[in-house]
Amino acid sequence: MSREGYEEILSPHLYFDREHNTEAAKILPGEYYATARNMVLVTVLGSCVCACIRDRVNGIGGMNHFMLPHSGQDRNNPLGASARYGAYAMEILINQLLKMGAKRSNFEAKVFGGASVLRGFTVNNVGERNAEFVTQFLKTEKIPVVAQDMLDVNPRKVYYFPATGLVRVKNLKQVHNDTIISREAEYNTRLQYAKLEGDVELFD
Repeated sequence: MSREGYEEILSPHLYFDREHNTEAAKILPGEYYATARNMVLVTVLGSCVCACIRDRVNGIGGMNHFMLPHSGQDRNNPLGASARYGAYAMEILINQLLKMGAKRSNFEAKVFGGASVLRGFTVNNVGERNAEFVTQFLKTEKIPVVAQDMLDVNPRKVYYFPATGLVRVKNLKQVHNDTIISREAEYNTRLQYAKLEGDVELFD
């Protein structure tokens, strides 16, 4: 099967983006999308983070959207037990890119999110923990971060074009969007009760 037709989709939200005149995939919390086609990947982030990873040579790339679940026992250790959820989100995207023909040596990453928007969760530094995790994970995996926009207090809307690496980030400080907050709060609650089955191993 050609790489152009081989995509792993954990984001069924496909639509046509009239602003950019191209096919688009909307990535919700807990989802990811990898593609070899010329399209845009879109997500809205509050306390969650997204990693945009691509092979800068052949343009195969993808985006994930995740949050570390809060755990009282690792509150002061963002790379503790709850980090397995972040590691899973990162590894499943990386593995899919490699399966589609991307080369690890050509990877570059751009990371976004980690704002303090979850009312009632600020004491747990949810956004900071997510930002620290994704930065440390990529450093450990030796994937260079070539752009980032994290922390602060405002949600962001991210448009990522894997074929070229272009990213457009829209600051939503003028938008009082309770949907973002309620969506991430619900996602955070689901993570408390979810059981992550097995581990994902990276391969070359």
